[in-house]
Amino acid sequence: MSAAAGTGQQPYYFIPQPSRFPAQTALGFLFIILGASQWINGHEWGMWSFILGVAIWLFTLQQWFRAAVAESESGLYSDRVDVSYRWSMSWFIFSEVMFFGAFFGALFWLRAHSVPDLGDLENALLWPDFKAIWPNVQAGVTASPGGIVEPFTTMGPWGLPTINTALLLSSGVTLTIAHHALLANRRARCIGFMWLTVLLGLTFLCVQGYEYWHAYNELNLKLNSGVYGTTFFMLTGFHGFHVFVGMLMLFFITVRLIKGHFTPERHFGFEGAAWYWHFVDVVWLGLFIVVYWL
Repeated sequence: MSAAAGTGQQPYYFIPQPSRFPAQTALGFLFIILGASQWINGHEWGMWSFILGVAIWLFTLQQWFRAAVAESESGLYSDRVDVSYRWSMSWFIFSEVMFFGAFFGALFWLRAHSVPDLGDLENALLWPDFKAIWPNVQAGVTASPGGIVEPFTTMGPWGLPTINTALLLSSGVTLTIAHHALLANRRARCIGFMWLTVLLGLTFLCVQGYEYWHAYNELNLKLNSGVYGTTFFMLTGFHGFHVFVGMLMLFFITVRLIKGHFTPERHFGFEGAAWYWHFVDVVWLGLFIVVYWL
């Protein structure tokens, strides 16, 4: 995060006071997990428990971030704290790389091993009508000789996916321009391009929402459309959630910029959000090639 005070005003290393926030977060997650488990099992009160847990969690998150920002703007974060934030964000993004790597790996294993293996001679007696091709665009072609997968049309790379690719790549450019504007202490230019970046992210989510509507209603491509539908919606859906989180990061960073936070010398809050957004861009390029093209 940023620190407006000079090095002489900062402690050697900042140690926060005992906080109620971890306990509140745990309480919120307790209600979320309890409510979700009961809700999906048909108990109506589970929905209210889930909503209560989300409300507690969001309230705690807002209070916790507000306290961290106040500490930062008070000059309590030294260079050593700045380094710890950089390492924390780096490891967080690394965990996200592993998260998406697992899904990309699952997709690769399905296409290169699972589906071909199910079509070999050893499985011919079990599924004599099985055809090991990708994707399973017709009922009974892959993984569903019983005909439980309805025919569907795959989502090609042209049209909506191409538009979303252009939106995300453009947002990466506008974010970089905003960063250079902040380094040059041109705050108004920085804020303008940050708002443009947030708008591009929001537009991406709207286009993806329409893409899902188009897939369900016009292509009959659904989450239960065999292994193709499952992997398509899992990969693109989780990426869309990460775009939403990244957009919220950039939104609140923009609000902080308007309030006068961050300086050209100290602005890791800005940089951390930018790292995350560029990571989201790179993941989308992988999705666009592997999911839509291949």
